[in-house]
Amino acid sequence: AGFAISLLFHMTQTEVCPSTCNCKSLGEMKGLHIDCSSRKLTEVPALPVNTKRLYLQNNSLTSVPPGALDSLRSLEEVKIFDNPWNCDCHILYLKLWLEDVSAPSLANIRCATPAPLKKKPLSQLTGNELGICKRLLPIKCLEFFWRDLILIAGAITTLILVAWALKFSKKLVCQINLSQ
Repeated sequence: AGFAISLLFHMTQTEVCPSTCNCKSLGEMKGLHIDCSSRKLTEVPALPVNTKRLYLQNNSLTSVPPGALDSLRSLEEVKIFDNPWNCDCHILYLKLWLEDVSAPSLANIRCATPAPLKKKPLSQLTGNELGICKRLLPIKCLEFFWRDLILIAGAITTLILVAWALKFSKKLVCQINLSQ
C-alpha cells in the first residue's frame, strides 16, 4: 500500500503551483519559490519538480509519506518547522531526507507526539526512540509463525494419511490376492 501511495504521489507531482500555496518564479530556468506556510495543511501538496525554495512551516503536518519529496532535485532551501510532527518510525523518511537536503531545517524540527518525545529535536532522536512502530512487527511475525505452523501441521497430517492409505491398500490387495 505504501508503494502505491508513493507511486500515486509521484504521478501527481506536476509543473503546476499547488492551489493551497503561493508561487513565485525565480526567473527563467531558475525554478520556483513555493510558499505553503500557515495554510493549516495536513499533508504535503503535490509540488512542481523545479521547486527551488519550499516553505511549509506553521501548518498541521504530522508526517510526510516516503518518497513524497524525492523528485525535488533542484531544491535549495526548505523551511518545515512549527508543525505538530508525530515522531514515530514513519518520520524516519523526513529525517533522512532533511539530513541529505537541509541539515539546518532539520535542526529546527521538534516532535509534538508521542508524549515522551514532545519538544525533542528530530535531529537528536535515535533509532530506538523512532522505533515506536516496532510493536507492529512481532505481531506480523507471530501471524506468519502461526500460519506456517498450521501449514506444516496440515502437510504432516496429509503425509501420514497418504502413508496409512497406501499401507491399508497394500493389505487389501494382499488379502484379495490370497482369497483368490
